Amino acid sequence: MTDADAPAARLLVVEDDREVGPLLVRLFQGVGYEAELAADGQAGLHRALTRRYDALILDRGLPAIEGLDLLARLRRSGVTIPALVLTALGTVSDRVAGLDGGAEDYLVKPFEVDELLARVRVMLRRRPGSGERLEIGRSQFDLIARTVTGPDGSVVSLSGRESDLLRFLAQHPARAFSREEIIAEVFPDASSVTLADTYVHYLRRKLGADVVSTLRGVGYRLGRDRGAPG
Repeated sequence: MTDADAPAARLLVVEDDREVGPLLVRLFQGVGYEAELAADGQAGLHRALTRRYDALILDRGLPAIEGLDLLARLRRSGVTIPALVLTALGTVSDRVAGLDGGAEDYLVKPFEVDELLARVRVMLRRRPGSGERLEIGRSQFDLIARTVTGPDGSVVSLSGRESDLLRFLAQHPARAFSREEIIAEVFPDASSVTLADTYVHYLRRKLGADVVSTLRGVGYRLGRDRGAPG
């Protein structure tokens, strides 16, 4: 696969250098990815917690929140998107700290563009769901066929929008999202936030009431409410 043929994955670049950050965004957009820039650790943390991305590229020496601290907070929050640390800190101990801190890869500046793009491609192939399947409890969600296969072998077909919503929630299994967040990320063309309620209802009708839980005053989350009785 060439860079031009790469899937339109969504990348979040967290980089405070005013030249390097925009350069990276243009580089990724130039090979077909969607890329957004956060200029400090706090902005990067907020975006990664509230929006859907397929990969994270982040520096270490960031203002507000240091890169590895940012990554640790994401992992504690259940955000499992793969991360590549791109930094000038290149000693063996630095690399070990980065990989032990939750990063899938670690690349030292200055870097070769072709190597960076190759590492991102590999990271995306290894991300959860990159094999076109996600685990939903004891079931398997096929992203291409838009089907959910239960532990008993039963197969349920989903519509495009049902599939988009289930995928979004499944990629952030520990997070709850408000209706407004779901509309912004999954149904940006919707005229009303009630569309989120509608498609949660559809998923529950097809896959069972426990597939999506409601957190009163917060929003929706994948799976059964952890506070619910067993």
